[in-house]
Amino acid sequence: MQKNTLPREITIIAAVAENNAIGRNGKLIYRLPNDMRRFRALTTGHTVIMGRRTFESLPKGALPDRRNIVLSRTATFPGCEVFDSLKEALRHCAENEKIFIIGGAEVYRAALPLAAKMSLTLVHDTPEADTFFPDFSDDWEEISREDFPADDKHAKPYSFVEFMRKRH
Repeated sequence: MQKNTLPREITIIAAVAENNAIGRNGKLIYRLPNDMRRFRALTTGHTVIMGRRTFESLPKGALPDRRNIVLSRTATFPGCEVFDSLKEALRHCAENEKIFIIGGAEVYRAALPLAAKMSLTLVHDTPEADTFFPDFSDDWEEISREDFPADDKHAKPYSFVEFMRKRH
C-alpha cells in the first residue's frame, strides 16, 4: 500500500537514563520489568519501527502481535517488513496507523522531527554507555509523569513520562 502522506501518529518509545544513555555494547542498559510491561501494553496491536541492530538485540526475533518494520539496506528478517529508510517505511504505513519508533539511536534521531509523542521511561541513573538518545529541544512539553522508587526488581528509581510536541 503506497501512500504519499506521512502517518499522523508517530510515538517514540525508549528507556533513557539521566545522561541520555540507552545502550552499551549492543544491549539495552536497563531491563526493567515494569517498563517492559508498559512497552508491551502500548505497542501491541500497532506498528513498531526499528533499526537492524535493535532487531538483532531482540531475544526472540520479531515482536508478537505487532507489525514489525526493520530499517536495513541489505538484510531480510523473519516476520518483518524491511525498508531502506525511515521515510520509505512511513510511506508504506496507512495515514491512521499508530506507529512506535523503538530504536536505536540513529532511528530515534531521524524520527524526532516527525514524531508527535514520546513515551519515555526516565531512569534516575547516569551509567556508562556508548549509545545515547538524542537531545530533544524545547519543542516538547511534558504532559504526564508517574514516579516509582527502586525496589527488588528495579535497581534504580524511574519515571514514566509522556511528552507531546508543542504546537507553534
